[in-house]
Amino acid sequence: QVQLVESGGGLVQPGGSLRLSCVASRRISSVYGVGWYRQASGEQRELVAVITSGSMIRYADSVKGRFTISRDNAKNTVSLQMNSLKPEDTAVYYCNGGGVFSRGTYSSGGYWGQGTQVTVSS
Repeated sequence: QVQLVESGGGLVQPGGSLRLSCVASRRISSVYGVGWYRQASGEQRELVAVITSGSMIRYADSVKGRFTISRDNAKNTVSLQMNSLKPEDTAVYYCNGGGVFSRGTYSSGGYWGQGTQVTVSS
């Protein structure tokens, strides 16, 4: 079992930045895949970025070049730096742990945080 707690969401103007953090209740180095998902109102949850314990990283096409995922095993934390934010980035962002890659496709694990709201608006 691992519990995940997100923080760092908020209201930001278009073009601004936010940094989300996901802190795990146990050694995050033992969790293979940790990803950030988001769910906008009325939409399905989608994968934003994922990082594995072997430092394999994948991004959704919509955030490439703007978002950066990183992992700090000493702090049991996975962070998502979000720059050049757009109104379409508005969503609840969730941290997910325990996922795996299979044939190049990432599948989410069974551990979810409670989510943090990100709103991009002027």
